[in-house]
Amino acid sequence: MNFEKNPLTPHLQIYKWHISSLLSIAHRIVGVVNFIVLILICLWIFSFNINENIFNIVVNLLTTNFGKFLIISICWSFSFFILNEIRHLAWDFGFGFDLKVSRITGILTILFSFFFAALLFFFGGSLL
Repeated sequence: MNFEKNPLTPHLQIYKWHISSLLSIAHRIVGVVNFIVLILICLWIFSFNINENIFNIVVNLLTTNFGKFLIISICWSFSFFILNEIRHLAWDFGFGFDLKVSRITGILTILFSFFFAALLFFFGGSLL
């Protein structure tokens, strides 16, 4: 057999990234981040029973600009994860496999995740 005429396996230098692959990678990363954030939120709430000072330190940290950025980031990660899960649920039912529809739903997932993160932050902050 002559292996010289066979094409090389595609690698990162020639691979064209698609929005579905980028969202898949981001979905996995955000899933791990959300898991860690939920554990930290539960520990923070549990710390109120142990020592109220620790609870208040975290509350004071969250009122700074860094804390607000952290809260917005967490709101975005949860909204992105939920919207991407809805997209995957549609795929499980057999909808949205067309390349054009997949691209449109991927872009909508990104755009609406920022929109819902802003809604969660601004309207959730007014509930306090």
